[in-house]
Amino acid sequence: MASNSSSISEAEAALYDRQIRLWGLEAQKRLRASSVLFIGLKGLGAEVCKNVVLSGINSITLMDHNTVTEEDFCSNFLISSREDIGKNRAASSVERTQELNPNVIVKSDNDNPDNKPDIFFEQFDVVCATCCPRATIFRLNNICHGKNIKFFAGDVFGFYGYMFADLNDHEFVEEKAKMIEKEDSNGVKKLVADDTETVVTKKTFSYCRFKDALDVDWSTEKYAKALKRASDVYFIMQILLMFREQFGRDPQPGNLENDRTELQRLREEVLDALKVKSDPIDDNFSGHCAAELSPICAIVGGVMGQEIIKAVSCRDVPHNNFFFFNGLNSTGIVDCIGS
Repeated sequence: MASNSSSISEAEAALYDRQIRLWGLEAQKRLRASSVLFIGLKGLGAEVCKNVVLSGINSITLMDHNTVTEEDFCSNFLISSREDIGKNRAASSVERTQELNPNVIVKSDNDNPDNKPDIFFEQFDVVCATCCPRATIFRLNNICHGKNIKFFAGDVFGFYGYMFADLNDHEFVEEKAKMIEKEDSNGVKKLVADDTETVVTKKTFSYCRFKDALDVDWSTEKYAKALKRASDVYFIMQILLMFREQFGRDPQPGNLENDRTELQRLREEVLDALKVKSDPIDDNFSGHCAAELSPICAIVGGVMGQEIIKAVSCRDVPHNNFFFFNGLNSTGIVDCIGS
């Protein structure tokens, strides 16, 4: 778990001066004492890793058992040379990650997370899994939830992306402008925010596991009402995770015609299993969910990195529990599903 090396040197204080002014010295010390495991070093994983490393975390471990392919150069900026094709993806990402912040300890692990014993994950404060099969996410989430380790999962499928967080019972502080009583021009007293003074309050959010967030009955009164404002990406995410589970891969641009047929079939299966009476998904979704697009990775990775920093530093209100992004209409939605 957290390292004892939480003190901030003068050099680090100068380096992180702007963010210390933003979220305070104690929050920076928490970051400096924390260790994060990143599983999956494709485009989204690279974006999240970059954001967390720049924040001044103590140490990170990059885990990926796959090898570098030509496709990685479309979205993973941590891999710099085509000479790395065929080499392990995590090991090939270490050098550029270290260059981002020499003060952070950067390690790599080329094992499959499915082969790791449960105790391996207990050494980390945060586990972040991207581009993983559904069964792997379920297992990692169960381990982390049982040991009070902060867990994040996410993926990008073409124009669609999501982030999920399970922080268990998470305590944080929120800083707001102090409310004071003032009279308006008519002599009526009203509460207004005083921007010159702030009040810090402690709050606690409780989170559910990823499996519970997926196994929702949308025919119940609560979720039937929520369906109108629910993001279509929630359902598209479920379809694509099912596709990955059945075929051992994601939809491919070169095989999109056949993959679209399978995706439409899975749409019917997923919506039926969730008891969704009306279809919230556009018929053309299957033509926009192949490959990782760098702009979508940057947006989802930015939010995911921000949420990891907030979770570790215990500052500001965290997202509970999903963030969905649809690049076709440029909309991002935070939603709480399954809690």
